[in-house]
Amino acid sequence: VDGAWVGTWRPHRPRGPIMAQFTSPGPKYSIPGTTGYLLHNPTKTKAPAYTFQRAKPPGTDSCSPGPRYYVQPSITRNGKYVAPAQHMGGLPKITTEVTPGPSDYSTDKANQHLYKCAPAPSMAFRHKAVKTNETPGPGTYTLPRLVGPNTAYTHASPCYSMKGKSKHNGFAEDLAKTPGPAAFPKVEVDTYKKRAPVYTM
Repeated sequence: VDGAWVGTWRPHRPRGPIMAQFTSPGPKYSIPGTTGYLLHNPTKTKAPAYTFQRAKPPGTDSCSPGPRYYVQPSITRNGKYVAPAQHMGGLPKITTEVTPGPSDYSTDKANQHLYKCAPAPSMAFRHKAVKTNETPGPGTYTLPRLVGPNTAYTHASPCYSMKGKSKHNGFAEDLAKTPGPAAFPKVEVDTYKKRAPVYTM
């Protein structure tokens, strides 16, 4: 039961905020807080917000096998220390090749390089016959023209061309059809001479 009856009306909880219950303009116009990062008062300066990340997993290179494993004293931070020593191996396999001896060379031709000797022409086989019918004949080539406008390496001679009869300034021209002196307009004197003074009323 919310409360006793007041006449025919019983007081009950309001369904929403009532303006008469607040001394401020209302719950809708509440001043935002100045702490935190979300819904901060825009008129105040925000403090720097820091985020926390989870710890990084340990690297695979830095993980040791653990204290139960014994590390040899020869293992250093730069690697395994090995004293300098010479490696001993078996004899290499020697492959013997059959090379020519001194008696295999001919020393008869050496005199030709050391002492002067007469020229000795050598005889060779006959060459293959050359086909003489494959070369172009005299009629194959064409000499450039020497007469006309388009010459290759000489000055071109004067060329004259013939054209049709001209109707202008010809003997068959009808001079009666040409305009007379009165057909052209009179040119003002001010156009080609000093302009005279003009007065207006």
